[in-house]
Amino acid sequence: MTTQPQPEPTLRDLANKLDQLTADVDQRFDALSREMERSNDKFDAYQKGTQWVVQLAFTLIASATITVILTSVFK
Repeated sequence: MTTQPQPEPTLRDLANKLDQLTADVDQRFDALSREMERSNDKFDAYQKGTQWVVQLAFTLIASATITVILTSVFK
């Protein structure tokens, strides 16, 4: 039983392989782009939520301060 040696790859084989790799890279790049967009959306939501909490805290501190000052002035 004799085995035939593997034929050398042709330029067409290499071109097909390169096309396949290019398609794989494009697919992965698209997936990473979508994931990055979702991460940006999450970051935006967290940032807006944090700003809202900070504004609420300052409002509560300001109203408590005004209440203490007005109570001590009018007492």
